[in-house]
Amino acid sequence: MGAVPELISPRSPRVSATRRLAKRNFRGKERLFLAEGPQAVREAAGHRTDSGATLVELFTTVEAAERYADIVGAARESGARVHLADEAVIADISTTVTPQGLVGVCRFLDKPFAEILAARPRLVAVLAHVRDPGNAGTVLRCADAAGADAVVFTDASVDLYNPKAVRASVGSHFHLPVAVGVPVEEAVTGLREAGVRVLAADGAGDRDLDDELDHGRMGTPTAWVFGNEAWGLPEETRALADEVVRVPIHGRAESLNLATAAAVCLYASARAQRSGNTR
Repeated sequence: MGAVPELISPRSPRVSATRRLAKRNFRGKERLFLAEGPQAVREAAGHRTDSGATLVELFTTVEAAERYADIVGAARESGARVHLADEAVIADISTTVTPQGLVGVCRFLDKPFAEILAARPRLVAVLAHVRDPGNAGTVLRCADAAGADAVVFTDASVDLYNPKAVRASVGSHFHLPVAVGVPVEEAVTGLREAGVRVLAADGAGDRDLDDELDHGRMGTPTAWVFGNEAWGLPEETRALADEVVRVPIHGRAESLNLATAAAVCLYASARAQRSGNTR
């Protein structure tokens, strides 16, 4: 006989408690968030902080448990409680239209900003006024791919643990240090005092990214400050940066979206740093 789901009703206390984590106030109160899908759960199962394993619970359908037996096994090895649930339960706690059968409950994993500074980072992404969770998660993923040392979510940006942000990062939440709730001015001041050059990415910037690269100014420790998807960075935030840099548009496109511009900027810095492009 095959495995039988143990959590039949969406009204189960465990299911109800998990469902509430879709709301920010409950996430903050419990210091727990949801990670959905095989990639995110796989990364969560292998992640630990100083307080222990990150993955606390895993809800899985029987079919998903069979398909992703290695992930479920890793979750059990990490100490997470694994619940076999029917599809109605997974649909109830999932925030996606088409759930993939795995929903993990994870402990918060953000780091104190002071700890990030103490590590002497060379490449940092600062999300100063990013309000769309999908964009925020994608920028986090770009920073991870570019080899950034840390990401900072300021107090003017979306919640790091918003389910859409977690999905958009595709597991990158678990790969690099992230600080949250840092005032923009404090973030810029702290990074500069740590020897990091602070560049604001803005389409109206006085400096051109190509020129910065050509003149060897991109190889030093750098923090890129990214703004709102629609209206960019406010003047007071641009004024905090060492330079305001634009990504050049060589074709006829009106502009680049936030995540694309972030990827271009972060990869430009990463390449310059690897090649020692400093004059």
